[in-house]
Amino acid sequence: MDYRFFKGRPFFKGMSLICLLALGLAGCDTMGSAYQPNVGPSQTPAVVAQVQKGDAQAALAARQRPQILARYGGEYKDAKTERLVARIEGALTAADENPQQSFRITILNSPTINAFAFPGGYLYVTRGLLGLATDASELAAVLGHEMAHVTQNHGVQREQRAETEEIAGQVVAQLLPDDRVAGLAALARGKMRLAAFSREQEIQADEIGIRTIGEAGFDPYAAADFLTTMQDYNDFLTGGSSSTKAVDFLADHPSTPQRVALARQRAGVFGPQGKVGERGRDYYLSGIDGLLYGPSLSDGLMRGNTMLLPEIGVQFSFPQGFSAENNGGVVQAGGPQDSAIRFDSIADDDIGSLSDYMSSGWVTGLDKASVHAATIRGLDGAVASAAAGKWFFDIFVVRANGHILRFIVATDKRQALEPIATPLRDSVRKMTDSEIRGAKPLRIRIVTAVAGDSAETLAAKMDGVSSPVDIFKIINGLSETDSFQPGQRFKIISSR
Repeated sequence: MDYRFFKGRPFFKGMSLICLLALGLAGCDTMGSAYQPNVGPSQTPAVVAQVQKGDAQAALAARQRPQILARYGGEYKDAKTERLVARIEGALTAADENPQQSFRITILNSPTINAFAFPGGYLYVTRGLLGLATDASELAAVLGHEMAHVTQNHGVQREQRAETEEIAGQVVAQLLPDDRVAGLAALARGKMRLAAFSREQEIQADEIGIRTIGEAGFDPYAAADFLTTMQDYNDFLTGGSSSTKAVDFLADHPSTPQRVALARQRAGVFGPQGKVGERGRDYYLSGIDGLLYGPSLSDGLMRGNTMLLPEIGVQFSFPQGFSAENNGGVVQAGGPQDSAIRFDSIADDDIGSLSDYMSSGWVTGLDKASVHAATIRGLDGAVASAAAGKWFFDIFVVRANGHILRFIVATDKRQALEPIATPLRDSVRKMTDSEIRGAKPLRIRIVTAVAGDSAETLAAKMDGVSSPVDIFKIINGLSETDSFQPGQRFKIISSR
């Protein structure tokens, strides 16, 4: 999906950074302009062929675009979802305070919750964020904030950095020196920190973003609502830990009660909550019906603690006590007492002997005397051990259907390796034909409530997720006191 929006005047120049979505709010300024008549969401957004022609910084952003697409799974292609996002962005462009700025928006095929902008008005939003937003006004709040950072020329360049303090990051850094693999692993942790903004820049972007969505006809209170939803989702993923940020852009811009309150204060300029702006829930839900949720089929599907690889025809399970996260086919799992497991796969491009491959240099600290061929549940494999720093590793690889599956178990105690590695190896097996046919990715589905429905009855329609009632409430922006009326439409997650 790739739409461009422009209002016909000379382009604005000057932005020099990749900006992380920063819907976090700071400061206590009041909005500087009163409510004005809205223009309404556009059904026919303006589209142009180029963004900021002749602008060197826009040209740089254009050159970086293939890298962003590669890191985030490419473009997500779905005609009705693309039209939905274009409709919302078109309305914001018409109401934006800087008519000199054009925008080019792309939906990224990534389950992570993220959105960001490049110089020249290149906007990106992940399908994961689209699935979390509950209506058009919440997505508008995200895009409006990002547009404000672009038009106001905010920020300074800042290099991307990996999360080296995490165990999984240490595993990658010490065992997988290849830059490409290390880069994928860092991104898989969902900690791609793109830029930080000053307090003054955040105040300005917050103010302009909320004002823009209000003047475009959306509910200006949506910014505060989506901040709350993101924080609820983050708390669910992390067990309520205040020190861990699973939602990407919350890592640098945490949602706090003070920021939510400030967003509501700024929205108050337009009028009382519930009395101003359009939520756009119905057409938003129609636009994301069928949206892919979580990893794609090619990346493998997590079902509980079992990883299904239907395109390869293999599955395996993480041992009890491990919590696994699948990011683009790179799976990392944390377990008891500082233990970790990492899995990925590579193409079997005439690799030959797996024992030779194990000794070929992709593992740092390898004990070459430990390398030996092995048959793992009927599949060709090889096993070895390694050590680096204070860490001890059990490594094994398996050949299956044109792929090499790579497993790394890490602990800081050598004697703790076998109780983890052995059940992991023993769980690897070929999938049956019926299992392969039945392995389908999760999608957002829209259902309509009937008399007597509740969060529990509607969540019972979901599959493939843990704590379905909690997830149902979060993705629909529901509180404990919300009632259900016949005819209301809700999101569920299902592989059916």
